[in-house]
Amino acid sequence: MHQPFSSLSLSPNLLENLDTLKYVEMTEIQAKSLPEILSGKDVIAQAKTGSGKTAAFGLGVLEKLDTKRLQVQSLVLCPTRELADQVSKELRRLARRIENVKIVTLCGGISIGPQIGSLEYGAHIVVGTPGRILKHLGKKTLKLDQLKTLVLDEADRMLDMGFSEEISLIIEGLPTKRQTLLFSATYPNTIQAIANQYLYKPVRVTGDTTHGSSTIQEYFFEIEKTKRKQGLSALLKHYRPESTLIFCNTKKECQSIAEYLQQEGLSALAIHGDLKQQERDQVLLRFSNRSCSVLVATDVAARGLDVKELNAVINYEITRDAETHIHRIGRTGRNGNTGLALNLFTVNERYRIAAIEVYRDADSVIKKISDLDLSSALTFEPAMITLQIDGGRKQKVRPGDILGALTGDAGLKGDDVGKIDITSMHAFVAVKREVADQALTRLKRGKIKGRTFKVRELIGY
Repeated sequence: MHQPFSSLSLSPNLLENLDTLKYVEMTEIQAKSLPEILSGKDVIAQAKTGSGKTAAFGLGVLEKLDTKRLQVQSLVLCPTRELADQVSKELRRLARRIENVKIVTLCGGISIGPQIGSLEYGAHIVVGTPGRILKHLGKKTLKLDQLKTLVLDEADRMLDMGFSEEISLIIEGLPTKRQTLLFSATYPNTIQAIANQYLYKPVRVTGDTTHGSSTIQEYFFEIEKTKRKQGLSALLKHYRPESTLIFCNTKKECQSIAEYLQQEGLSALAIHGDLKQQERDQVLLRFSNRSCSVLVATDVAARGLDVKELNAVINYEITRDAETHIHRIGRTGRNGNTGLALNLFTVNERYRIAAIEVYRDADSVIKKISDLDLSSALTFEPAMITLQIDGGRKQKVRPGDILGALTGDAGLKGDDVGKIDITSMHAFVAVKREVADQALTRLKRGKIKGRTFKVRELIGY
């Protein structure tokens, strides 16, 4: 049964904004969790990535926000900077009709100085990673004594990444009278232990925690151990997905595969724990704005990755854990789109397929590499190119300024311009490949906000 957001006791401002965002009906996890959240109860919500959980806790946080009190009233803890940025963006979207909402993002990997400056101006909502939040608490630059709501987002992954001690230290310093919301894709014993220790009479709700087979076509291909790379090339040649996420089990393998695909002529990038934060950010930016065709990632690095219409997920090697496998492939086939999940395995890894079949109570489709059409070339270019502008928030550059410069003087159509991302010192804009030279020339010669900025194509990594 479909439930509209209008059935909730939300403020008119929030409901009007949801209407403009075309958020009409609630997802399963929203319908189950939001009434409990709005009633003030502690909630444990189990749901897959991409199920709308950010809006679920975000609306709860914003509904009880008192903007007249410039104190931190809500804290959202996330496992990675990428997810924290994603959550902050969604909260800002949801808060558009509420005046003077101050949301501050606090993550590691970037200078702490500007963060301290932001906190001095005050904040209502803080979103961040456990390590950096703890650092600010230690410096007394962040005060949480007036906190009303704590959100633990992707709690299972935070524990997987070793944040258990940091989370405990943060929670021990919070007011005991608060609402705690715990969101997790899985529900291992460690999550139960945290719930027992830090949540008060929590209501547990479960959304759709697996991904329907109707939206994902999944095939398994047996290969010889020494021919795994050739098998990967064969899958890409035959299926030719525009946007592909390849999972590897180790950082070393991840880098090796990306370099192999680059040599084969593909636009491929790797993301793993050995990259510097700036490199990670730019890799994710290029993949999410479709100026890179293939991203090769480890499970940890890919967590929090938000890519619309991801055409295919390829498991270069099947993971040993069936539940992790389901979450890997569930990154494709979202929002009503069909997705492709392709898996390479050796004869010695057949037991992993058996474990997956038991977990989801369904047979797998085994195919042969020899049946694939390998006549086409492997090289296919991404639809977009990313241009980097050496001016960002500090130079008061806004997305509208860039869009205006491109669709005005440069003469590009609105749909020639893709995703625009702005950091403190830089702006990144994706443009269609066929108009990239035109866009680059115009931005170099023209002006943005009456100023000339250096502009170049973003390459590397």
